[in-house]
Parts: sequence; structure tokens; C-alpha cells
Amino acid sequence: MTPPNSAEPDTIADDVRTLQKLGYSQELSRVLGGFSNFAVSLSIICILAGGLTSFHVGYCAAGGGGVAIGWIVMSILALAVAATMGQIASAFPTAGGLYHWAAILGGRGWGWVTAWFNLLGLITVLAAINVGTIQFATSGFFPNANLTPTVQLLAMTVITSTQAALNHRGVRITKVLTDFSGWWILGVAAVLTLVLLAYAPTWDWSRLITFTNFSGLPEGDSSVWPRAESIAWVFALGLLLPAYTITGFDASAHVAEETVHASAAVPRGIVRSVGVSGLFGLAMLAAIVLAMPDPAAAANAGEKAFTNTLFAVVPKVLAYTLLAGCVLAQYLCGLATITSASRMAFAFARDGGLPGSEWVRWVSPRYKSPPVAIWAVSVAAVLFTVYSSVYSTITAVCVILLYVSYVLPTAAGLLSYGRTWKTFGPWHLGRWFRPLAFVSLTTCIGLMVIGMQPPNEKALPAVSGTAIGLVVLWFTLARKRFPGPPKTQTV
Repeated sequence: MTPPNSAEPDTIADDVRTLQKLGYSQELSRVLGGFSNFAVSLSIICILAGGLTSFHVGYCAAGGGGVAIGWIVMSILALAVAATMGQIASAFPTAGGLYHWAAILGGRGWGWVTAWFNLLGLITVLAAINVGTIQFATSGFFPNANLTPTVQLLAMTVITSTQAALNHRGVRITKVLTDFSGWWILGVAAVLTLVLLAYAPTWDWSRLITFTNFSGLPEGDSSVWPRAESIAWVFALGLLLPAYTITGFDASAHVAEETVHASAAVPRGIVRSVGVSGLFGLAMLAAIVLAMPDPAAAANAGEKAFTNTLFAVVPKVLAYTLLAGCVLAQYLCGLATITSASRMAFAFARDGGLPGSEWVRWVSPRYKSPPVAIWAVSVAAVLFTVYSSVYSTITAVCVILLYVSYVLPTAAGLLSYGRTWKTFGPWHLGRWFRPLAFVSLTTCIGLMVIGMQPPNEKALPAVSGTAIGLVVLWFTLARKRFPGPPKTQTV
């Protein structure tokens, strides 16, 4: 693959011309190659983050079968979402992509609502990643520590501030870190998988197809899921494990204006990040299930199901080394999320969609990064953890918000496909776009239902309040003031 700094000038010039046709000038540094674009989404998906910090969400629902089969099912559904997203990204390769696509294909209001769902989803996913990192590191390295909400908030502030500071210094630094993160995630996941299989007491492959109702465990107030009698229902609840993990792949679209040959590289980055994460994640989670000395005891450990399994079968020094590798990957996952979220905020503000847009859209002449957008999304993520410090609730909210923002432009594309939308990019699904778009819409509706169930009932007022508030704001204020993206696009 040709490194971005040796890219043909004509290629970058074509990218700039494409951007100009969409009504924007080149303000950010176009230095990301195809791998770097892929690595940004791979870093945010980060199977070493969501796959491990949310492992108990899947396992304490329907056991090993719920984890393995659920991961396969959700990976396929996520690929459908990614594929339809990729086609639209290929046609409209801009920063803050989802908002822009929805506005072009569905109108100003559709785009405005999509922008807010996507931005809030990215902010809450940042909160989920960093809170998950804190809780994961604490349970692994300090299992007897009392992680109070105050201590967690302080740790969240420190971690998020350092990630924002690195982003502030420009995409060239974050490019190096996310490129490293992509290889690091795959390498550590492969080593973790092999180590767990090597030290597993036995390889009972039937665990991966056996559904066990572990709802109600651990007993008492600390149970992951309330007791339910239907194995089908607890299997559905457990889908939040892969749904939360395999998300954030819209990052490839958000850095489109910093990517060389974006119309081809962005859709490839979106789809490949989901496919690779799905395969590596399945192997890693299957190894965890196979390595468990006692499956029932693991379920009774709740949030410590993974770390208890690791320390039960792997020598302590090696276990701590693997944990440290996972924590580093989780930190880099949060860093890449700030990159993605800040570009979304920048793009929305560029079109006048945010309060103080003239500040949020500002690009530093020195670093070619949007510093106000970077710090704004970082502060918002920290503040969201004050609303709810419960990890599962934060993950449920971010899954719902993000997947809603994923399918809103897809729904607009489905309605306009072949009618008002007739100009496509080089990455095109052909006749498969419509059925895959329908699968994407169905997936989103299902995740909304699952994500609002106890103990995540706080997700209901958070998401419904967001939806109602956006509708009211649009009709009372934004409809008159928000100009939307430039009118020069042809679809």
C-alpha cells in the first residue's frame, strides 16, 4: 500500500475537487492512507475494549452459546449496516459523513436529527469506553479496591484529558497512534486467544453451542440481568455484547476529508473493520468460554467473569502482562473515538448546526485539528458519566443512539435510491443495497427494544427524551436558523 505522504498529487487533487463539488474547501490535513482509515474504525471497535469489558453482558445472559452464536449473528447484522453505510460514504466522502448524507438524501431536518443522534452517540460511546477501561483495569489489577463513583469520575477526567491533549496536537500524531493501535489490537487478541487455549483445562467445544440461562446472576442487586425464564429473551439481551463492541465504524467516514482517495478507501475501511473485528473477536471470546474451569462459577462472578477466568488458568505474570496490553488498547480506543467525535462536531458546526458553531468549527493553523470540537466532546463525555455511572446503562444508550444515526441516512437512501439519488461512488452494492438497508433498519429497531430493558431502564428516558427534545427544537428553533449543508451537491 502506498504511504499517504508519497501519494500521487493527482489523487489528492481529485479528493479536493470532489470535496469542492460537495460545497467544502480542504481545511484538514489529508494524510491518511487506506490502512490508517481502516485502523481508526478498528481502534474504536476494539474487541479488547467492548469484547472484554462487556463480556459478562453476553455470558451472564445465555452462557457460552449466547456469546458465540450471538457474536456471529450480530457480526452479520453489523456487516449489513456497514455495507449500506459504505455505499453512501463512497458517494459523499465528507467529514461528519452520516449527517451530511442524511441531509443530502433526506433533507435538512433529517440531517439535523441524524447529526445530533450521531454526535451524542459518539460522546456516550467515549464515556462507555473510558469507564469500561477504568473498571476493567481496577478489577484486574486492584480487585479489592473500592471504585466509588467519585474516584471513577476523577479517573475518567484524567484519562479523557490526556486523550484530548494528544488529539489537539493534530492528526499526524493520532495517525501514528491509531496505526499502531490497529496492529496492537489484532496482535494482543491473537496472543490472548492462543494463551487461553493453551492453558485451558479442557476444550469442551459444546460450550459454544450450549445456551444456559444465567440471568439473575450474580444473585442480589449485583445481577447482570434480572431473572427471566425465556432463553430466547436472554439470548436477545446478550446481543448487547457484540452490538456495543462492533460499533463506531462510522469513524472511517468522519475522517474522510483527511483520507487519500476517500471515495474508495472509506467504504473499504468501514466494512473491513467490521469483518476483521468479527473474526478476531469470535476466536477470542470462544477461547475465554473454553478456558473456564467452571462455567457456572464464571457467570456468578458477573463483571469479573473474564478476569477470574484469566487468572484461574494463566500464570499470574503472563496474565498481568496480557491485562496491561488490553488496557493500552482500550486507552487508544478512547483516543480514536475523540478523533471521530470531534470531526463530527466540526462538520456539523461548519454548517451552523451547533451552539457556538463559529468556535467549534475552528481549525488550528498549526495543528490542522479542530481543538474546540476536541475538548467539547471530551468534556461532554465526562459529564455524561455523572448522569449514570452504571456501565451497562452507558453502553445501552450509546448503542441505541449510534445505530439510530447509522440507519437514518440509510433509510433516506432507501427512499431516494434510483429516484432522486442516482449518482454513486466507486463502491456500489447494486441490487443488494435495498435488502441490506432493510436489514439495517430492522436491526436498529431490535437494538432499541433490547437496550432499554432493566437494569438499563435509564436508557429509555435518555433516548426518548433526546428524540422528543430534538423534534421540539427543530420545529421551534432550528428549522428557521439551520441552513444545512451547501446546496451545490448533485445526487
